Amino acid sequence: MALAMMVKTRVWLGGEVSAQRAMPLIRRLIARVKRGAARRPLLVCTDGLVSSMRAIREPFREPVHTGQGGRPRLRPWRNILIAQVIKRSERRRVVETERRLVDGTPARVETLRRRAQGDGVINTASIERLHATFRARLASLTRRGRALARHTLTLQHGRYLIGTVSHFCTPHARLAHAGRGTTPAMAAGITDHCWTVQELLSCPVPPPRWTPPKQRGRPSHAFKRLIERWCGDHG
Repeated sequence: MALAMMVKTRVWLGGEVSAQRAMPLIRRLIARVKRGAARRPLLVCTDGLVSSMRAIREPFREPVHTGQGGRPRLRPWRNILIAQVIKRSERRRVVETERRLVDGTPARVETLRRRAQGDGVINTASIERLHATFRARLASLTRRGRALARHTLTLQHGRYLIGTVSHFCTPHARLAHAGRGTTPAMAAGITDHCWTVQELLSCPVPPPRWTPPKQRGRPSHAFKRLIERWCGDHG
């Protein structure tokens, strides 16, 4: 299970589940992060997984259109900084921690780190605490337990339930500077109050926009009316 969060507000940005901890898993996670990222300096802190570096760099690129034929050249986003925290353990205890600056200058990385967490050093403590929250509240993630998730979809649904409850309904002690009883959603300006679980579960969520299936030949008038109804100007 791969998770991402914004350290300053403790907002959970999303997560992905896979049977293997490999490149496709990290790519899907970073794609979620990119969809909500603003075009401003961004510091990404990750663990020692080698494939994370390539998975982070690839999505943060945009095509450069020159008016010529062929595939446009991809230009990386500016001010994408990457730091790694590599831990070495012996007998289930961390004995050494190495911090690496993969992309970016030390001064720039330190500036963004202070804006996000204040004092301290580069670390992954916030996302590790979020992982601990999921493991404590979701039975299928409990170590050496009997409540195993037989299907990936079951784990995904449970993860979203626990994540949204933590996001909207659980005040975080680390956000005490923003006011007593502040949730990550309140710190991010998404809502102005701490939700109850009943309020969260009864909140209507619109379905994703329908994408017309691709078909060969000219579409029928009935299919055109269907596209106009459900896709509007995007049809």
